[in-house]
Amino acid sequence: MDKEFPILEFHDIVPAVIEPSKVLKPIEGLPEKAVLVFYAEIIDKLLSENRLIHLKTLNSIVAKFNLYKMKVKNEEIVVFNPGLGAPCAAGYFDELIAYGIKKTIACGSAGVLDKKIKRGTIILIDSAVRHEGTSYHYLKPSREINADESVIKSMESTFNKLNIPFTKGKTWTTDGFYRETEELVKKRLCEGCLTVEMEASALMAVAKFRNIPFGQILSAGDDVSGKEWDVRYHPETKNFREKIFWIAVDCLIDL
Repeated sequence: MDKEFPILEFHDIVPAVIEPSKVLKPIEGLPEKAVLVFYAEIIDKLLSENRLIHLKTLNSIVAKFNLYKMKVKNEEIVVFNPGLGAPCAAGYFDELIAYGIKKTIACGSAGVLDKKIKRGTIILIDSAVRHEGTSYHYLKPSREINADESVIKSMESTFNKLNIPFTKGKTWTTDGFYRETEELVKKRLCEGCLTVEMEASALMAVAKFRNIPFGQILSAGDDVSGKEWDVRYHPETKNFREKIFWIAVDCLIDL
């Protein structure tokens, strides 16, 4: 029976008409672990340091997305920027799985819903409010989605081993960052959300649908808790981004 709203009409039939594993061939020799990093500047820096080896270019009509590998602590991992927003990031994540990726950690930035959360605070995502559309094509409709508990435990162990302070909590994933109203921010804060971003719930949904271990960490950035946006510029912003990338790498290697 059709739903009133098409987004609620979930179908879990596999294969789909365009099934990644049928239209894409596994990449021979591809490392099974991948870091999804939403910072183009980090990839540019790694390239300038000759730390990345280009594996493949994933083409789209709007841009080219390059797949790289990197050796860290005698282990090779994949490094990839999946693009901004749930549809783009989730789609490319699904493709990476078809290419042979088995475990993934994502890292990026998020706005905070509470100004007391300092810029650069590291947040380990344990759940997300699904206020985007992509996840509803991978999992049955629900208000929230929980992260993989085994991955959370592994990441917590890595943080503790490295003596890195962090906060664990819920994020709000939305498609419309220009529609984060004061009322919605207050509502999400009351639900327990610490941050707002654009990909987490969709990436978690893809991982659950494809049965892939996945975790995500965020660096606290701008503040949307007031009547007006506070970009909260900080001279250490680039350092925060580089720091969270290498923490994600450590978490991935331990996973």
